[in-house]
Parts: sequence; structure tokens; C-alpha cells
Amino acid sequence: MENPYIPMPVTVDKIFIEVDTKEIKTFRLAFVNKTDEERFNYRPGQFAELSIYGKGESPIGIASSPTDKGYVEFTVQKAGIVTSELHDLEEGAQIGLRGPLGNSWPLEFLEGKNIVIVGGGFAFTTLRSLANFMLNDEQRSRFGKIVMIYGARTPGLLCYKPELKAWEDRSDMETFVTVDKGDNNWKGREGFVPTVCKQVAPSSENAVAVICGPPVMIRFTLPVFFELGFSKENILTSLEMKMKCGFGKCGRCNVGHKYVCKDGPVFSLAELENLSREY
Repeated sequence: MENPYIPMPVTVDKIFIEVDTKEIKTFRLAFVNKTDEERFNYRPGQFAELSIYGKGESPIGIASSPTDKGYVEFTVQKAGIVTSELHDLEEGAQIGLRGPLGNSWPLEFLEGKNIVIVGGGFAFTTLRSLANFMLNDEQRSRFGKIVMIYGARTPGLLCYKPELKAWEDRSDMETFVTVDKGDNNWKGREGFVPTVCKQVAPSSENAVAVICGPPVMIRFTLPVFFELGFSKENILTSLEMKMKCGFGKCGRCNVGHKYVCKDGPVFSLAELENLSREY
């Protein structure tokens, strides 16, 4: 059995700058060893630990879909020591990868249902993984109608711009992209995510809402979905900000008796209701 504490070597294959400030980048990683690639069997919503040798490791949600073969992607915001070191890397550099870790978006529960995906800013990473998985040709028939609502403060802070355009052009989903305040070149929708959710008013019939974003966005978005008739069992979110060691050993990710690294990061609102408000 492989030692889960030892990271797998991966190479930075490509780096994509996502936002105008250059403080959010997507790293496409290729496995050095084929056996590592084969055993890195992940699901949308899971995370992994990225490590810079001699600096440390950081838990990051997986942004690619399991249907993407030959690589795995992580979208990283420059914040601390490890993420800053990641941002200074060039293509061809080698780092460590430990995982996959945590639970995932419950695909079996979502199967046969209409899905409403709501994301804000940088917190869209694992939602992108879920969306691309469901839109894969071999998976699309498993899920019903897909509605995507994604927003950022400004146009320059929207991530995955080419994919957003491709999703808007698809006939098998509805995509609504919004910004709090547009610039002179912005021709799209303006408005806060909760307001757009209310305007779009997705049906709660046989539907599940998957929501990730800044806490203030979630705070004002949830009442909209309650008004639309979504139950707490059918609203899912991810406590990615609480992820730490990945094994629930350090004790820094606990929410009541749950450990986000092991029992999460994905929870339904009904599950969170039974936990202490430590998140």
C-alpha cells in the first residue's frame, strides 16, 4: 500500500493566468510516473495537497474534471508562502501532489436531477470540475437541466473566460455570467449573484442547488433559494476554506464532531444545520 503522506512528483505542464491582477493562475500538472496517474482516481469536489519542496504544502480544490485525461488542474490564488512560491514557478518545474482527498459532489444523488450551479469569484474551481464532468458527452445524459450562475466583482476577475463563453453558446444548458460592476468594454449582465438568482428563478422541481462563493454571497443567496422552494437537503456547498492536512489528524478543520478534510469538504445545508457554527 502506498504511503499517503508521500507526495507524487508532478511537472507543471502549462500555466494559465486567469484574472487581470495575475493573482489567480491555473496550473496544469502532468504526472512524472504513469502509475501515479493511474492511482490518482478523483471525483469532482475533491481536493489535493500541492507541495513546494522545502517550503510546505497547501490544500487546493481540483479544478479539472476526471474526464480530462493526461493531466490534473488546480486554480491557485496567491496568498501565503506556498501559493506565492507556486505563482513564481515556470512551466517545466516539478512539485509534489498528495491526494485525492476528502469527499466529492454526490454524483449518484445528483443523477436524474436538474442542477443549478451558483458560483462567485475564485470559489468556482470545483464547480468548474463538476460542470465539465456533467457536460462530458459520456456523462451528460445522466443529469437533467443544467443552469449555471457565476459572478465576480469585475470583468477582470472572472475565471475561465473561454469556457464561460463556450457554456453560453451551448444549447443543453443555461449560463448566466454577471459582474457587480462592469467597465467600458463589458457588454454583459451587471448585478450581484443573489439578485441574478432571483431574476433567473430556477425551478426547485426535482432540482439540486450547488453553491460556492464568498461567505457574504452565500449569506444573501440562500434566502433566495429558500423562497424558490429548495429544501436544505437539496442545497450543497463546500467548506474549502477549512481544509488543512487532508487526514483529520491536525485537528484544525473540525466543525463540531466532523472533520472537513475527511467528512467533507462537501456538505448539504441540512448536514451543516446539525453542526456547530464553526465555519
